[in-house]
Amino acid sequence: MQDALWQRTAAAQAAAVRSGEVSAVELVESHLDRIATVNPQVNAVTQLLAERAREAAARTDRSRAAGGTPGPLAGVVFTVKETTAIEGAATTFGVERFRDLVASADAPPVARLRAAGAIPIGHANVPTLILAGMHTRSELFGDTANPWDRDRTPGGSSGGDAVAVATGMAALGLGNDSGGSIRVPAQFCGVAGLKPTTGRFPADHRFLGPDDPGPASQMLVTDGPLARSVADLRLAYEVLAGTDPRDPRAVPVPAYGDPLPGPVKVAVVADPGGHGVDPTVLAAVEAAAEALREAGYDVREVADVPRLDEALDAYGRITVTEFAPAWPAVRTLLGSGGDRYIGMAMERTPPASAEEFMKLMGTWLNIRRSWAEFLDEYPLLLGPSFTEPPVEPGLESRDRAGRDRVASGMRLCTVTSFVGVPAVAVPTGVVDGLPCGVQIVGRAFREDLCLDAAQAVEDRLGVLTPIDPVRVRVHGLAGTGRRSR
Repeated sequence: MQDALWQRTAAAQAAAVRSGEVSAVELVESHLDRIATVNPQVNAVTQLLAERAREAAARTDRSRAAGGTPGPLAGVVFTVKETTAIEGAATTFGVERFRDLVASADAPPVARLRAAGAIPIGHANVPTLILAGMHTRSELFGDTANPWDRDRTPGGSSGGDAVAVATGMAALGLGNDSGGSIRVPAQFCGVAGLKPTTGRFPADHRFLGPDDPGPASQMLVTDGPLARSVADLRLAYEVLAGTDPRDPRAVPVPAYGDPLPGPVKVAVVADPGGHGVDPTVLAAVEAAAEALREAGYDVREVADVPRLDEALDAYGRITVTEFAPAWPAVRTLLGSGGDRYIGMAMERTPPASAEEFMKLMGTWLNIRRSWAEFLDEYPLLLGPSFTEPPVEPGLESRDRAGRDRVASGMRLCTVTSFVGVPAVAVPTGVVDGLPCGVQIVGRAFREDLCLDAAQAVEDRLGVLTPIDPVRVRVHGLAGTGRRSR
């Protein structure tokens, strides 16, 4: 149906609800119908909150009828990664043992989206405990299929949300990213995604208790939205930005900075570190660079990004050291074979001593300084989110060669998470039936510059989704997920 409500952008959906053209209930029902049709083929939506979504939509309609002012996301439905709390639903992390771990309150970004009028329609699938690999396969819910080609992974760990958005089951997805978990599935599924600056959006990443995690988990993980268009990504960004007393890391920085003088300089690095890039990805970067030139940007190819290999080594050693004490207990939660991905990293990278760890923390700051200086000269950086087209499911857990190939592919995502700067993933087209894309990285707290540049790329290269998935059943799964009120 050409004019189905679920096909509209999030901005158009919200505008239709605010104007009274459609009701929020009609909008929710349109998405529930789409989920019933599509989810059995891709298995992206896990816990479907159908009745709760209908009730929230009815409240929106009653409020509008009584003279209330609907929010900027009135009636817009969104999915939420299985790692992020929705009040009254289980936060399972895709783990069988956590299927009844019901959240007592919304996580801060869920609360912010809800306050703007958006409606959570369900959780979305993840790799087990977000540690089992890049491919979205969980012990509790099974595999999520890439809607473009079931023989390719949708990426992860926010793969369920990327697939839900790409196929029109939700207008927005709420994921998180500590090294590519939003940007890689965005590239593999043909949607846009935003990894914000560390401290831009409030979040709460505590797990199974009141204690906060260590410095790596505090600084590397950032929640962020996925959408089919950059304009919708911007709408979600404006809602999510701000402070919250539950997250003292969140910084009260304006969502929009001062305009920069003259044409904005963009550094182009298609092959970070010189480790190789697939020709299709190289062509995507070149196409995006040309789009930015046409839009008036000062686009310049540069030799490389700062200190890439050193940053990757420091990232690995810091995260392994922080994680090592919990690993014996954690690996028991990952199911059969689920420990291979992290296990290979633990074998290769021994934990640092206390003295070494302190030096690594200094190295972290020093690398961030180098990047700040680089981005002072070039306010934007254009490069790949992943240096290959979508790979086969589970490649990273198959053997060490597969793991190294995937780690190398996402290297620009890893280093930009490490230095805490924002990035927007944006599609560039379709090659051999698979989506291509790039990421645009910016100065800290200048998400607005990234979004402006991504919009310029999208204006010239187009929007790829929503799409109908390959119409085959996910092996061994009904794919409809587990219903919850």
